[in-house]
Amino acid sequence: MSPDRATARRRRQLTTSVKDAVRDLNIQLSLLNRRFGGRVEVRDVDWTCLDFINRHGPLSPTELARRAGLHPATLTGILDRLQKAGWIVRERDPESADRRAVTLRGVRERNAELFQVFSGMNTRMDELCDRYSDAELEVIADFLRRTSTAGQDSAEELAP
Repeated sequence: MSPDRATARRRRQLTTSVKDAVRDLNIQLSLLNRRFGGRVEVRDVDWTCLDFINRHGPLSPTELARRAGLHPATLTGILDRLQKAGWIVRERDPESADRRAVTLRGVRERNAELFQVFSGMNTRMDELCDRYSDAELEVIADFLRRTSTAGQDSAEELAP
């Protein structure tokens, strides 16, 4: 086999290995999220919305629906469940000309419960990151951000 062909073959193998690792990560994070949701009594899709609100909020329901890729009618039920469980509040938006407009805010006092349930994963991630140099962590973070963007772009392609 020529050096160019061997190099190309090795590159394909490495790329396949990365893709397989991302798929394995997706499966493990899905399992973690499902078990997490069972622990705090939040459905998978509800957790996704709560995480968006906690990380990027306050958000309007329209913005949350767009980010989560959900139909507004579906989102209403999710928000009702999250509000009833005390995870979020809906506040009237005093800036809006539409008096029906609301802003979604996470109830920060409840976050301690989330942190407690995720403490094992957070500790393991800290230990894992301790094994890498700052430069390596920058590459890993860049790769994960770009992977996230690729996933977002691909999800948007599949949207109805």
